[in-house]
Amino acid sequence: MPETTSTAAFRAARDLLLRCAGDHKKASEEFTWPVFGETFNWATDWFDVIARGNDRTALWIVEEDGSERTYSFDEMARRSDQVATWLAGLGVGKGDRVLLMLGNQVELWESMLAIMKLGAVIMPTTVASGGADLADRVHRGEARFVIANEADTKKFAEIEGDYTRICVGEAEGWHRYHDAYAVENPRTFQACTAPDDTLLLYFTSGTTNRPKLVRHTQISYPVGHLTTMYYIGLRPGDVHLNISSPGWAKHAWSSFFAPWNAEATIFVLNYARFNATTLLEQLRRGVITTFCAPPTVWRMLIQADLSGGRGALREAVAAGEPLNPEVISQVEKAWGITIRDGFGQTETTALIGNTPGSPVKPGSMGRPLPGVPIAIIDPRTGEPADEGEICLDLSKSPLNLMSGYLGDPERNAEAMAGGYYHTGDVASRDADGYITFIGRTDDVFKASDYKISPFELESVLIEHPAVAEAAVVPAPDPIRLAVPKAYVALAPGWEPTRETALAILRHARENLQPYQRIRRLEFFELPKTISGKIRRVELRARENDAAAKNLPLEREWRDDQFPELRG
Repeated sequence: MPETTSTAAFRAARDLLLRCAGDHKKASEEFTWPVFGETFNWATDWFDVIARGNDRTALWIVEEDGSERTYSFDEMARRSDQVATWLAGLGVGKGDRVLLMLGNQVELWESMLAIMKLGAVIMPTTVASGGADLADRVHRGEARFVIANEADTKKFAEIEGDYTRICVGEAEGWHRYHDAYAVENPRTFQACTAPDDTLLLYFTSGTTNRPKLVRHTQISYPVGHLTTMYYIGLRPGDVHLNISSPGWAKHAWSSFFAPWNAEATIFVLNYARFNATTLLEQLRRGVITTFCAPPTVWRMLIQADLSGGRGALREAVAAGEPLNPEVISQVEKAWGITIRDGFGQTETTALIGNTPGSPVKPGSMGRPLPGVPIAIIDPRTGEPADEGEICLDLSKSPLNLMSGYLGDPERNAEAMAGGYYHTGDVASRDADGYITFIGRTDDVFKASDYKISPFELESVLIEHPAVAEAAVVPAPDPIRLAVPKAYVALAPGWEPTRETALAILRHARENLQPYQRIRRLEFFELPKTISGKIRRVELRARENDAAAKNLPLEREWRDDQFPELRG
């Protein structure tokens, strides 16, 4: 396909970053975000342009049983044309919201491209969703179409609404996704979207309220992820493996936009349960050149045998939570390669990172990436400082930032107050511009790379009759970094016994998603402020102190103490 003006602008910006690989200073000084005209659509103006007639591998999927399948760029362009043509026949049009709930399978990538080509809106959803969480996504997200696997169709049986159901597989009352492959003469598509049109809607955990609905545009993620491409160190022809589950923003980061921005191959390793040995075997095949994984995975890898080498691996990065220096050191010794840390959010692309060729300072997550106007703001004064909240300077028009929280003017006003976008994360910056993460300004925390909202877990806990009040905080864990722990104040008539702990943990397990599982519980008199608010900061400090001193908490119950909860 011929290059459009928009394609040329995007390519010029991308190529500058590729030329500046290894020179962070030059990239930061010379890079500017591309400027587009009235229309831009990444699927038609970029992907189709690089894909037509291109037989290089775009997508490489390896299954748990060792079977694998590759798809060329040209195949992905044509398959997505078929899916888009078929979806259009079902009524999918510009602006329609499509809830996409698929695993790491070719239909996911086809659907992403197809929905984009139609100018419709993607609502990525993890297959772990269910119950009230899924109903909220359908209703508040105003989904008009749902694409899901056969195994997940039952989850929608009780979710009412005026939405068309599309099944990968067979399900009564659902359209068959694979009918799209019967389209013999699919349309070819041209850009039908303006740069500011909505492309993605992501649900993200709230701290004291229901999940936020993050709106990204046709450029904030597709073009914004040029920062992620630069941070990872991706080059044309690379084979990139990212450990991430579909439905979360990190999957779009590193398993969709960043690799294909670089014209690299996306490598997928499917598994029912993570196995470090299997992952190491794939790395040692000698085909994977760039690798991104959450610190939880890196911690599991160093407990396995690293002596077999790294294969063809050139770049290794971590994202999602702070990475322990010990992990970096062990991988460096075994493989002679430095894991580079970075920082970003669902609301943004990669913002800060240790980029290829730059010195890595222990504990630091690096420097602002090209095009990213980071400001460290003292929350008390609202002025720039050496330590404070990580913010983006809105006067410099950061392209890689969401357009806002949909339908939530109060949260928008708070997030964009004072001319800055507020990340809610606190850090320090040294004289060389390196930024070191300190902590959150709110109570959300990460467990096994999943963002956990205490409010959501507490809301379930207090539904149990034994629970009068509850506070959920992160408890340090050597593998998962942290696990959810519930401090519980009992209702009258209940005793702090094993039976009570089991009943509460079982209730939580039955009503929360697996990644939200409460792993520890302690009956405790909750500390409060004068105004009656629970002081979670004291509870977090108690957990950190006990972990640092290796002190047992005698009144604590752990889920692995209950054989009844296994399975």
